[in-house]
Amino acid sequence: MLLFALGFLFVILQPSTGQFPRVCANVQSLLSKECCPPWDGDGSPCGQLSNRGSCQNILLSQAPLGPQFPFSGVDDREDWPSVFYNRTCRCEGNFMGFSCGECKFGFSGLNCTERQVKTRRNIFQLTTSEKNKFLAYLNLAKNIPSQDYVIATGTYTQMNNGSNPMFRDINVYDLFVWMHYYASRDTLLGGSNVWRDIDFAHEAPGFLPWHRVFLLMWERQIQRITGDENFTIPYWDWRDAEDCEVCNDEYMGGRHPTNPNLLSPASIFSSWQVICTRSEEYNSQQALCSATSEGPIRRNPGNNDKSRTPRLPSSADVEFCLSLTQYESGPMDKMANYSFRNTLEG
Repeated sequence: MLLFALGFLFVILQPSTGQFPRVCANVQSLLSKECCPPWDGDGSPCGQLSNRGSCQNILLSQAPLGPQFPFSGVDDREDWPSVFYNRTCRCEGNFMGFSCGECKFGFSGLNCTERQVKTRRNIFQLTTSEKNKFLAYLNLAKNIPSQDYVIATGTYTQMNNGSNPMFRDINVYDLFVWMHYYASRDTLLGGSNVWRDIDFAHEAPGFLPWHRVFLLMWERQIQRITGDENFTIPYWDWRDAEDCEVCNDEYMGGRHPTNPNLLSPASIFSSWQVICTRSEEYNSQQALCSATSEGPIRRNPGNNDKSRTPRLPSSADVEFCLSLTQYESGPMDKMANYSFRNTLEG
């Protein structure tokens, strides 16, 4: 269902860099359907006085929806973000953000004209101090509230069409957990009915661009809370790995000595609480994940369902994927054959 995600992605790339800007999570903004906050630099909406952007009607794709979703007007994510806002900041040049107060990814400087190239590195090639700094950044993000964004705890209908805003604070790390949940959650149809064959972030053409922007946004938020403008997310090259090489206390947490489903108490991640893991509970209540804590991280590497994921991909698997020349093929979902996107997605 990622045909929808292309519209979702457009909103992230152009008018907004997140779900719900804090400055627009109020009755006035929701009832007027306008999210054009002032840029701090000159106090004008969207930084218009400094030619950074202007308040405009949103642009929506006119492309038909896929047959996988036979509804219209039942999901807040349709034609995102028009259910909540139909006027947002449209930024000029290399400016971006909900108030045009940021630079597009890959640019920096006062006027966002300086090209900036950053490199993501293999986590095993980081020095000990670099690795420890990365883990500390993650822990900071888990414990510091987002200053720019809030999350919705109810649908637009549950908010009485905007007259009763339902938002709450969330920490920087969990903001992205919630955003991923929100993009891929089931559609609530009322009563006890849900539609499961929908996903605004997976199993369709937008999978790659959606997640690329998602990671860039995540990096940007870490850079902001740490003041480290050079931060990038390290990667784990799992080709041909026989087990989870990062599942130890030096990296992402080892196994608990007495409970194989929990993390080692020596890992900082053992104290973390997860959110948005109870989709069936939310569905039965016709509710959104409210980002309340739902228990510790549970992980048991090596004991996954082998019928679904028998092993980690090999170098040959990766080379086969890269050899595919067709980005997408019909029906452009999880059944697509010889699709680079579908093969990469797994």
